[in-house]
Amino acid sequence: MLQNIMLGQFFPGQSILHRLDPRTKIILLFVLMILIFVAEGWSAYLFLTILTAGLVFLSKVPPLTVLKSVKPLSWIILFTLLIHFVSHDGEVLAKFYVFKVTTEGILYGVRISLRLVLLIVLASLLTFTTSPLKLTDATEKLLSPLKKIGVPSHELAMMMTIAIRFIPTLLEETDKIIKAQKSRGLDFDSGGIVKRLRAMVPILVPLFLSSFRRADDLAMAMEARCYRGGEGRTHMKQLRFTRLDFYATAFIILICAGVAILSNLNF
Repeated sequence: MLQNIMLGQFFPGQSILHRLDPRTKIILLFVLMILIFVAEGWSAYLFLTILTAGLVFLSKVPPLTVLKSVKPLSWIILFTLLIHFVSHDGEVLAKFYVFKVTTEGILYGVRISLRLVLLIVLASLLTFTTSPLKLTDATEKLLSPLKKIGVPSHELAMMMTIAIRFIPTLLEETDKIIKAQKSRGLDFDSGGIVKRLRAMVPILVPLFLSSFRRADDLAMAMEARCYRGGEGRTHMKQLRFTRLDFYATAFIILICAGVAILSNLNF
């Protein structure tokens, strides 16, 4: 299960998505997320699904790797699907005790589940094709106008990127602790809920201690390199928009128009 969590991992490459400016990718991601929520009709969702599949192809990240990013949240998607199956009025297809499965509930549940899958895949593509350093720089640049009202954009960007960067590390650490505890005879699979929760204590305690130790080492390393926040800092590699970014912007405008047209047709 832990090996399937792909959030925070970066796959180096020279694909079109890799070569886009990270600021462009972040903005386009938010635009696509908004389109997913405002889209109406199955034709619009089919269009967005094909678009997402095309972006996966352009990223040159293995499709199975992208699907692994969905697997850890599959139980949330399934739960959402089942809740909508029995929570909408309409033509009854089946009845279990007080629960009624309706046609409208199935259609609405599939639509919401498809939204979640598309959101997860698009968010994963951002981290797959953008290095943590570039992600930090792009987030800082996008938040820089907020400096005028006292928002520490550099510090916020740094914290967000460090959190994403250390997700794979924490997952690897958790996996090692679980294997070590199992080798000592600890049972995680049998017993009731209370027993299983108690079995998690020997995992959480060393994990928290390791996390605090790692955070302290990181803080000492940053202080040793005279890190004092974002004030007066410069960048060795400056972010620059290229012709490819303008093409991507024009492309997403066409996508917005296409989704708007298909949503108005509503079929």
